[in-house]
Amino acid sequence: MPKSPSKSPSKTLFLPGASGHASFWKPVADRARLDGVFFSWPGLGAEPSRPGIAGIDDLVALVARDITEPVNIVAQSMGGLIALKLALSRPGSVERLVLAVTSGGVPVADLGGADWRPDYFTAFPNAARWIAGPVCDLSSRIPTVKARTLLLWGGADPISPVAVGERLLTLLPNARLRVFPDAGHDLAQTHVDAVAAEIGQHLIDDASASPR
Repeated sequence: MPKSPSKSPSKTLFLPGASGHASFWKPVADRARLDGVFFSWPGLGAEPSRPGIAGIDDLVALVARDITEPVNIVAQSMGGLIALKLALSRPGSVERLVLAVTSGGVPVADLGGADWRPDYFTAFPNAARWIAGPVCDLSSRIPTVKARTLLLWGGADPISPVAVGERLLTLLPNARLRVFPDAGHDLAQTHVDAVAAEIGQHLIDDASASPR
């Protein structure tokens, strides 16, 4: 008989990157036996647009409607910016974070990140143009995030290089960084087993061992 999904003490929200597709985290979640809410981003990637969604803050509000109890957030790339904005605006509601190859509200270009926009709009020509706008620098506020945070990075990622993860490691007071040396920006899809193991330990094992 197959095992039933493992339960993290808190509900888990899965946020994709700018591809916008809700299925992005499903292979990892299935491997880690995690239930959760899988978000898509209206107007991004190949997702249909929706009235009222015209920027990052609208996506933050979209996710916030699902935070009716303490949650964990697992986020890819641009989704990590949304996750950090939620952790900053609702500090008592976000217990654990997993941030994979994210910009995270730090100056990625200054840290060697390549411009992702030309390739993105070639792949998704109908995606909303607001996604290419400037990103606010949250560096001065990130040290106030108390959520236990797992940073997952690819050593071969040109979009969000390891220097970005290292910067976030210095800013977040309760974080650890795991680097996959041969992985790129899509490490959650190319390294499913290893990523699932790291997330499972962070959300399930650590939470079970922590006093409640």
